[in-house]
Amino acid sequence: MSMRSLLMICIYLGFSFLQAQEFSAKVISVMDGNTFEIIDPEKEKVKIMLSMVDAPELGQSFSEEAKAYAEKLLLKKKVTVEYQGKDFFGNKLAHITLKNGDEVHKLLLEQGLAMVMERKKDTELLAIQEKVKKEQIGLWASDDIVTPWVFRRKQTMLQAKSR
Repeated sequence: MSMRSLLMICIYLGFSFLQAQEFSAKVISVMDGNTFEIIDPEKEKVKIMLSMVDAPELGQSFSEEAKAYAEKLLLKKKVTVEYQGKDFFGNKLAHITLKNGDEVHKLLLEQGLAMVMERKKDTELLAIQEKVKKEQIGLWASDDIVTPWVFRRKQTMLQAKSR
């Protein structure tokens, strides 16, 4: 195979990959405020997590509210999924957009039911979060806020100690 043919195949596969990144799906399960199961175009069940934001973990303050709100928005509904890659643990990350164009991660932030991920520097999302913090909406009304990533770390440490 010539180098030119190989290059053309790589370009074709690259464009196919990019086109496959956004698709319609049906949400079949809401595990928590930012983790969902969808049926993808190949009729496969796929677990995805919202990128850019993190909702309270089950057992954490406002986790039930975040899950209930996500269920209201998403469960048994068609949405647009745009893959954003994978996290450190291999979880598929995505933006999810509702039929009306609303982005789920922004809606959760606006309700005070999610936080911008620690390392994300998206100015629009940080501005939404700052506004909600000032207005003490949702989890921001609490004086004792523990981020989901710190909560998970503490849970992992507690599990390790109990072994």
